[in-house]
Amino acid sequence: MSETPNKDDPWAKWRKPEAVAVDADKPAKTGSTKKPVTAVAGTLSVVKKPYSAPAPRVAPKKPAARTAPVVTSTQEGVRLSKVMSERGLCSRREADLWIERGWVFVDGEPVSELGSRINPQAAITISKQAERDQAKQVTVLLNKPVGYVSGQPEPGCTPAVTLILADSQVKQSGDPEFKPWMLRGLAPAGRLDIDSSGLLVLTQDGRVAKQLIGEDSGVEKEYLVRVEGQMIPNGLQLLKHGLELDGKPLKPAWVKQLNEDQLHFILREGKKRQIRRMCELVGLNVIGLKRVRIGRVMLGDLQPGQWRFLRANESF
Repeated sequence: MSETPNKDDPWAKWRKPEAVAVDADKPAKTGSTKKPVTAVAGTLSVVKKPYSAPAPRVAPKKPAARTAPVVTSTQEGVRLSKVMSERGLCSRREADLWIERGWVFVDGEPVSELGSRINPQAAITISKQAERDQAKQVTVLLNKPVGYVSGQPEPGCTPAVTLILADSQVKQSGDPEFKPWMLRGLAPAGRLDIDSSGLLVLTQDGRVAKQLIGEDSGVEKEYLVRVEGQMIPNGLQLLKHGLELDGKPLKPAWVKQLNEDQLHFILREGKKRQIRRMCELVGLNVIGLKRVRIGRVMLGDLQPGQWRFLRANESF
């Protein structure tokens, strides 16, 4: 005798699942994670969407790097440090230092690579750091006595820079206080022989050095010269113009004979031992030479061995 199934069996629906009708027109609940189903011929079916590959990720474009307007070809352009020096912004040595530190801008763009070449017409500016560095540079005027060399000393010689001491300074109103660090990089802007005396300029400022000893410098230098000997006929005229040294003609000079043994020279160039060699060519021997002026700056009443700062209102 067969057993009649119990209609109230609570497990009946698990033993024989019934089809679930789904209203396809009813929208799914927002945020539901269940996939929609539909009743087809009494069975359950999952509605699958067609597969589509995700769109490839494209990295956002980075803005093009801004580069300094330098000329890459070694055959084009002019070295940046050379242009800066020619414009009187600084010396080449200072320019290289500032370029390494990133303190130089060409047409508004920083240039930090040594040897960079640029359009010589480009706009060049320097940073505030470079301006402050330059403002700290000092220039001093020394009355150099005989017996001191102006530049690199030879064996047994004493350089003139050793005279720059606090005790030998002639102080002026508005001068900075002398500090030993001011001797760092202080170099003569022009020669004055060991047996000559007078005005010697020593500076840390490349602009001053270029103005006084640059190739195209035309700054006047004035000397009082004591001589001995007999000048050849027309010798004074030859001193003014007509002599040559080292195979090159000298620029015209202003020369006046003050008395029998004293001459007054004004030159616009400064070849090595120029006045002494000029005098020798006309039969004279120089026994004393003193420089009393460079450009618009006078030696004044500085005594031998004394020095002072170049004032802010002075220029060569």
